[in-house]
Amino acid sequence: MKTSAAGESSAMSVLDYDRTKELKAFDDTKEGVKGLVDAGVVNIPKIFMRPPDELAEKRDCHQNDIKVPVVDMSGVQKGDRHREIVEEVRIASEEWGFFQVVNHGIPSNVLEEMVNGIRVFNEQDPEVKKEYYSRDMMRKVKFNSNYDLFHSRAANWRDTLTISLTSDGLDPQELPAICREATTEYIKHVMKLGDVLFELLSEALGLKPDHLRAMGYTEGSSTMVCHYYPACPEPELTMGTSKHTDPATLTILLQDQIGGLQVFHENQWAEVHPIAGSLVINIGDFLQVMSNGKLKSVYHRVVANHVGPRISTAYFFSGARTEPAKLCGPLKELISEENPPVYRDFLVAEYIGKFMSKGLDDDSGLDYFKL
Repeated sequence: MKTSAAGESSAMSVLDYDRTKELKAFDDTKEGVKGLVDAGVVNIPKIFMRPPDELAEKRDCHQNDIKVPVVDMSGVQKGDRHREIVEEVRIASEEWGFFQVVNHGIPSNVLEEMVNGIRVFNEQDPEVKKEYYSRDMMRKVKFNSNYDLFHSRAANWRDTLTISLTSDGLDPQELPAICREATTEYIKHVMKLGDVLFELLSEALGLKPDHLRAMGYTEGSSTMVCHYYPACPEPELTMGTSKHTDPATLTILLQDQIGGLQVFHENQWAEVHPIAGSLVINIGDFLQVMSNGKLKSVYHRVVANHVGPRISTAYFFSGARTEPAKLCGPLKELISEENPPVYRDFLVAEYIGKFMSKGLDDDSGLDYFKL
């Protein structure tokens, strides 16, 4: 992609700007945002510039000292400590929708190798990466920049390797060779941690420990998105990831030490400061519905940065996404006359269809399913 348009003013007349043409030209390079950086751009292309209202909100964001809860999972299987952890998870999930976990059982070398695996995948020969570049939703392993490139108001400053895990499993040979071993090992560990977290969340809702797991939300379909955020020459004009809620039941996020993740809490943005060896957990839209609004799926975003690359890996437990008849709705055990349903039952496929047809930066899709 030529960079002659990169320095055009954000005030450019819409009559002089063919957005669709620019998007296609960028996509056709199959080199993503890193390709722009490698080409030496000093001004970001207009397709990445956030709308004025969003930039105003970003400028008005003040740093604060509120901190996302941190849950120490050491002793999670032991009596008193187990009960304390359940309570900490409950409070964090109800009040924040986000928390970090430490002493979670995944070895630090597994986390480090996963982060490094995504780094080397993105920094290898572009011609090798291009073999994975695709917008085919049915492809299990694909690389691209902005899954919603042609639907969003503005593109995000990031590239992504997406890995879809279905109920029939994933052949490791489908993974890029350069990060295959690290990815396979990380997935194995993160699925085990998911089992533990779903048990804690079941108890936090007053249910039996195996309730959510028995519903198939730690098995079946899940998705892992591995983001690479190159250093941005004009971070004040764009976002790494625009604000959104997650189309999942639960998300486990591994991030490096650069930072940039923010969560919306009490009408302000709070930084999720990286803690070495920690993982970030957040409630997804499906779990907010299943809990009848008790647990919160909240807006979060990633700001662009002069420093980079920033690397993160989000593992979305979505559960049986590929079963068209899979229903999601408030759990009957949590519904009563005093606590009537807030959401209607809906097909998971209906939700996913709506999510994938809009930009990530659109409003949360949950409003559509409210009663």
